[in-house]
Amino acid sequence: MELLPRSPAEFGSARYWDRFFRQRGQRPFEWYGAFPELCPVLRKYVRPRDKVLVVGCGNSELSEQMYDVGLCEDIVNIDISDAVIRQMRERSASARPRMSYLLMDMLQMDFPDAHFQAVLDKGTLDALLTDEEEATLAKVDQMFAEISRVLQVGGRYLCVSLAQAHVLKKAVEYFSREGWVVRVHQVAGSGDEQQFVLPVFVYVMTKFRKIPGSAAQILEICPEEQDKPMRVESAEQLVAAVRDRQHYALLCSQISKTPCREQVSLDLCDKESGKPRYTLHVVDSPSVKPSRDNHFAIFIIPQGRETEWLFGTEEGRRQLAASAGFGRLLTVALHREQHYQGMGGIQAELSGKVMELAPPGLPARQQVPFLSVGGDIGVRAVRHCGSSPLSGDFVVEDVKGDGSCYFRRLIFLQNRNVVQSEARLLAPTPLPGQKKRRKDKKKASPTEPPGAIDKSYLCCEHHKAMVAGLCLLGGPDALPGELAVLVVGLGGGSLPLFVHDYFWQAHVTVVEIDPSMLDVATRWFGFSQGDRMQVHVSDGLDYVARLAAEAPAQYDAVMFDVDSKDLTLGMSCPPPAFVEKPFLQKVKAILKPEGLFVLNLVCRDARLKESVLAALRAVFPLLYARRIQGEVNEILLCQPGPAGRRDPAALGARARALEGALRRPGRPWDSSYALADALQAVHIL
Repeated sequence: MELLPRSPAEFGSARYWDRFFRQRGQRPFEWYGAFPELCPVLRKYVRPRDKVLVVGCGNSELSEQMYDVGLCEDIVNIDISDAVIRQMRERSASARPRMSYLLMDMLQMDFPDAHFQAVLDKGTLDALLTDEEEATLAKVDQMFAEISRVLQVGGRYLCVSLAQAHVLKKAVEYFSREGWVVRVHQVAGSGDEQQFVLPVFVYVMTKFRKIPGSAAQILEICPEEQDKPMRVESAEQLVAAVRDRQHYALLCSQISKTPCREQVSLDLCDKESGKPRYTLHVVDSPSVKPSRDNHFAIFIIPQGRETEWLFGTEEGRRQLAASAGFGRLLTVALHREQHYQGMGGIQAELSGKVMELAPPGLPARQQVPFLSVGGDIGVRAVRHCGSSPLSGDFVVEDVKGDGSCYFRRLIFLQNRNVVQSEARLLAPTPLPGQKKRRKDKKKASPTEPPGAIDKSYLCCEHHKAMVAGLCLLGGPDALPGELAVLVVGLGGGSLPLFVHDYFWQAHVTVVEIDPSMLDVATRWFGFSQGDRMQVHVSDGLDYVARLAAEAPAQYDAVMFDVDSKDLTLGMSCPPPAFVEKPFLQKVKAILKPEGLFVLNLVCRDARLKESVLAALRAVFPLLYARRIQGEVNEILLCQPGPAGRRDPAALGARARALEGALRRPGRPWDSSYALADALQAVHIL
């Protein structure tokens, strides 16, 4: 501890360094960045014929190792400590005759202009730039100016650094302003006595003649796993890119020593585009008793299934890890903008990176299995990409679900982990007279899912509950017959289509604020208008307010399934204005006395949710709730008067009766679900 300075300012003091090296003795001191890790970068930028200056050389072995491996011999080392210069002269005088050690202050060097082809700095800038006080920054400017003076045009200043944000930003801003090319390399870090878990970086600043009036900057970063540099637009972006790598290194260090109490999430980005390619979640299972073969596994989530509860929620992933029987499970989600070369290609691409996230106690050379559902990476086919001023960028994609079923999904990219609308696709049927495909014939491509929409199937559990809630309509012994239904929020159109097709006496009015969604529903989800189905492109707030004023009490059911575009709120469905008391009173006004208001509520903010429920209770005396298992959605069934009150336990039987009435010849009904199941656990609020 006596080697540490009393204040950061002592890092610039010759007296401190003399004392430091006398007390340390002959043992070399490497702040960080051992030669084997630095050598690949140095070989790129230092040529054997170069004249190299090492500033603040200390008693590091770096210059000696460069000399001994033939990287470069004409090396001049300078330092402000007389003690270390005498020590290093004695160590290298006979063995390295072309290398010299000089007592000199890098802030006032005696060399002529343009004397060197390369200047090497290993930790010196970090030691000098300990704070951002005016005096410190002035010294750094003087250091940079001297380095610039003694470097030839085309020469390189190589600075080995831990890249603290203020250090990197200062170097980048200074040299890019002077017209130099700035490139940052990441190298592996293995400091003296393994003190540093942060990665080591080498700033490579290449000197160019400054062009008057030019503001162009060339800023690049080279991660350790690739040679090709990535261009960035500003010093801030470069600092952010370095900071991401530092955070990753700290994360890897932490989880390699101790189990994760909470799930850790991170993105691995594509080398070319910089866009996310893989999303990883580290899930530890303390209940799993470790053995040699169950420490660690990688689970590849099939494409398109990352939004499912098992893969897309913390609790789901926790159950997945426990059932897999591994102490640590690393789940890997694949992104739709990326192309993948099958399971083998993904395994080859990720094998090195995922081992950085291995748990403590993993045996050496342990084979880590890659797991998936059915052993493949799934199928995802993007059918349509679009953009809307109201909904932002969106995609329509077909994905393979569990088993042989395919699904079509609408995804808003501002919230890409949420499926906005979903429909099942029908399996292709042979045309009349068409022979069945022989077994030895070429099979259809697995990447080409069928195209027709299965309108008999409601994919979303909350849609099933919303439809089942219609059993509250009608008399005690009668089911709903002719209905007038208002649906606010079209999406892909599955909900209003189902009501239209199965409630054959229903007249459905849909209000959708975004005309792009009407086009998507019509073109990609089998939606169509007709005598009993009309769409109004309008703001739902305005439409309901106008009806309340002009034509009240005309609807048997009003259904809200509309998302909020404001992702900063704790409620993603509906927008807050739709559940304010004055507007709810207008909703009540357009309902018939025995009508039903059905609301899909998605609210993670407990306090906000309670205020919504309070507003609903103030307007609707009778309120049923159905929580969707495994999801945040809660379906609220609201009636304007207590006269229609029914025992929640009896709703299952009424829903079964409604299902029996909806099933009829010529209209298929999917047997995998029942409306009575959709009303399980309904309770009165």
